[in-house]
Amino acid sequence: MTAEKLPPQLAFLEGGGAATQLILDRDWTGHPFGPPETWPDAFRVALSLVLNSPESMILAWGPDLHFFFNETYFPLLGPRLSWAMGARFDEVWADALDQARPIIDDALAGRTQRFVDLPWKLDTDRGEALTYWSFSYSRVLDAMGEVAGLFIFTNETTSRVIADAALRDSQEQLSAALEELRALNVTLEQRVVERTAERDRMWDVSPDLLTVVDQDGRIHRANPAWRDLLGYGAEALLGVSIMDFIHDEDLPVAQRALSRSLEGRVARNEVRMRHADGHHEWISWVGAAHGCEVFAVGRHITQQKAAEEALRQTEEQLRQAQKLEAIGQLTGGVAHDFNNLLTVIRGSIDLLRRDDFPAERRQRQINAIADAADRAAKLTAQLLAFARRQPLTPEVIDVGASILTLTDMIHTLSGPGIKLVIEQPETPCFAHVDRSQLDTAIVNMAVNARDAMAGQGTLTIRIAPAIGPYGTDQVHIAITDTGEGIPADRLEQIFEPFFTTKQLGAGTGLGLSQVFGFARQSGGDVRVVSQPGQGATFTLILPQSHGQPRVDSGLRAIDMAKRSDLCVLIVEDNIEVGQFAVEALRTLGCRTVIATNAAMAMEELKADAARFDLVFSDVMMPGQSGIDFAHDIARTYPDLRILLTSGYSQVIADEGSHGFALLRKPYTLAELAQQIDRLFGS
Repeated sequence: MTAEKLPPQLAFLEGGGAATQLILDRDWTGHPFGPPETWPDAFRVALSLVLNSPESMILAWGPDLHFFFNETYFPLLGPRLSWAMGARFDEVWADALDQARPIIDDALAGRTQRFVDLPWKLDTDRGEALTYWSFSYSRVLDAMGEVAGLFIFTNETTSRVIADAALRDSQEQLSAALEELRALNVTLEQRVVERTAERDRMWDVSPDLLTVVDQDGRIHRANPAWRDLLGYGAEALLGVSIMDFIHDEDLPVAQRALSRSLEGRVARNEVRMRHADGHHEWISWVGAAHGCEVFAVGRHITQQKAAEEALRQTEEQLRQAQKLEAIGQLTGGVAHDFNNLLTVIRGSIDLLRRDDFPAERRQRQINAIADAADRAAKLTAQLLAFARRQPLTPEVIDVGASILTLTDMIHTLSGPGIKLVIEQPETPCFAHVDRSQLDTAIVNMAVNARDAMAGQGTLTIRIAPAIGPYGTDQVHIAITDTGEGIPADRLEQIFEPFFTTKQLGAGTGLGLSQVFGFARQSGGDVRVVSQPGQGATFTLILPQSHGQPRVDSGLRAIDMAKRSDLCVLIVEDNIEVGQFAVEALRTLGCRTVIATNAAMAMEELKADAARFDLVFSDVMMPGQSGIDFAHDIARTYPDLRILLTSGYSQVIADEGSHGFALLRKPYTLAELAQQIDRLFGS
């Protein structure tokens, strides 16, 4: 069982995150408490309080003080984390029991205590270390007034204690230095002169920039390193604002640092400072105030910055190399599959051209060519879907109702050995997506689940509304199988194109790539949760739409006689594709006129627009694109119907078809007829 959706009897574990999962994963057989479903109400309430607290908390319950904790407490447990949930306190903290026992006894006796910055040597997730903690122990009483357990609230203060100690050391050193300075005032004048000379030598020979500025940033003193690093003599700097030398983009950083210093804090910042010759150098400053003055030290870090940028560029080059490797893998997979398909097409054509090829075998070769062409079209569509460049025709659909229409197909694909369970939401969930691509994604995930279960098991499809990041409304379509699960080292690869664990010839490796590309192109995502031996859940996440599905207008198909009245203006720059469109439309009974670009087509319309019923235009054309051309037609000739066609278009991939009817290439005669019927059927 997972913590994704808990039954009512375990509702008290809601909100516990990873801590809840530890409770669910533990085998409670033989434990004094028994299974979680049987735990008493008082314990449930106390445990729920701990699990849902953002603070690090422990609940020790029962006479043996069995140990429960929330997720915030995880780092303290170190190597104990995997087994500590529900164990006895004296087992979990055996190495600290001598220190803890008196505190526990006092708490159980009603003497509640709070400890601040208590040192404790523990084996944590950082290894054995001396740590510091502020915590309190208090007992929990049951309804009869008897002690039921302990609440322990804990907060690690190691970082603050160490910082405070360092600050004290610094203050002590500063006090010692000040005391030494006071002593110098009462010593012989010669010693004062000697010490002053030493400090002056340090000021003069320091390779770092040393300066003293007032609360307005004006320079009161500067050392010779200013000339060496930035080209300015110390005398010329006096009375000038240090802000005058700082790059305009870095001024806010420098001004905040000056303010922090005057507030008594040590301020650090990195800024670009103008050299006397006009270029800029990177300087890392540390400043601290004394009275109304700030003493600052600036270290030259231009070379360090250059090294960091060189490292960044090297890492970027590595990422580009990895991208090229992925492109190489993709190209190889595409070439392999397309060469197989072209072999079938080319070979079948050669056979059909032979005069001695038997007539009774011609239909078989024609079917082979058609099947190879369909598979090539499907492969191209899957690649475009993975690359999020598939031309989509989104509409508002009822996701649950759409998936129900796939039930028979999924039953057929899954086989008799797989039980199909579809869980619908209480209220319809709408999404603005391409219906056919959603169907393809669901089928791809269902087939993937079938293969994972080797034809035996339960396939569950669950549709539910959800709240995404920043309160966005989402629709989640979760497909869960009871198969063998996915190893952790393969989870990051399953959406890569042509990656497959199936036997050779059993799959292209593009099914999940299509799901991933469709989800991202639709503004959503896809997630997978799986463990070996425990099946897998793929969740398709789509933005929820608050619109309503389009009502079927009852369009009817027209007959051949009706099509014979239609005159179609074909706009296609590819000669072979244009010739096919002419033959296809003539076969459907239409009259045709063809133009090779938008400008020629517009001249035909200007000459006699009334003779045309339909403009059938490619999207990708030289000169004006099909989308812009369609907009011009819609404005100038509003009665003309428009049908666009495209195998791939960046504009359509990014923005959709702008409301125009779209026929994807490659298209069949039947698909072309269906689109015409839709445009003229009402």
